[in-house]
Amino acid sequence: MAATQHLRALQALELAVRHGSIRRAAEELAITPAAAGQRIRALEDYLGTDLLLRGRSGLHPTPALEQALPDLPAAFAALERVTGTLDFQRVSELHIVADPDWAELWLMRRLPAFRDAHPNIRFCINGEGDVPMRLGAPDMRMERSDATKGMPLFRDVHVAITGPDNLRRLGDWDRDFELEGLPLLHLDGSIAEARIPGWPEWVEKYGQRREGADRGVNYRHLRQALAAVRENVGFLICGLCLARADLDAGRVVLVYPAERHLSEVAPYRMFLRDATRTTAQVRRFADWLLEQARESQAWVDGMAGPAHRTG
Repeated sequence: MAATQHLRALQALELAVRHGSIRRAAEELAITPAAAGQRIRALEDYLGTDLLLRGRSGLHPTPALEQALPDLPAAFAALERVTGTLDFQRVSELHIVADPDWAELWLMRRLPAFRDAHPNIRFCINGEGDVPMRLGAPDMRMERSDATKGMPLFRDVHVAITGPDNLRRLGDWDRDFELEGLPLLHLDGSIAEARIPGWPEWVEKYGQRREGADRGVNYRHLRQALAAVRENVGFLICGLCLARADLDAGRVVLVYPAERHLSEVAPYRMFLRDATRTTAQVRRFADWLLEQARESQAWVDGMAGPAHRTG
């Protein structure tokens, strides 16, 4: 008999003794009773001895089997552990395309925890990572979108932030318009096309400046603008969740309470490729991502106050 046949026969044998029935063993193995009985008979023929006795209370091991029987459950438990370990160590790939600022300021700060739990899954995010970029559609795509097909992650709000040393400059020029004359930082046109609100929208809603809400220094990426804010270069309208790590560390501060925010037009959404959406690595990462997003949404809702509504 081949080694795999030995294992199958021993598995059927151990279950038949444990349940006292070949039929019960077959049900657990998802095979017919005839197939289970055939496995056991083939093993008996190979060993040249009977292994089972049928009595009024069901099947019982023969003396020959009784000596080996205590080792069988432990052996199969060890095999299950080995199988799990081999599956755990098998390398899987995830190819992701995402909004660059979201990827760097939100995803990458959380990803190490997922990597620790799933070291067999390797990533290529926006063309960089553990594995080279491949041709074709990514497994996952994350972006701001009001489409209904993707799974919503969280809807951020946009708040005024600055460097810690800049708060003392509020009202230097005009006590009634605290932001008058202060340097405003903006994100460039490619960001504006995504309908992300900025200083003109904030000043229109909350005031604090008479003119020049559209003037100032422009940055191509939010992460570049955040770096300038940390150096006290100026004041920026920024997604609250994307600034969270800097806020928690005290590298940037809120100019006004988060209740003075601008709502985001569309939430971040996750789109999965049909060809790979049911694979184990995609399911695991998607489930983890949704859990992280729920925590972020709860934090944003708590900071933004009761006037903020997600959707």
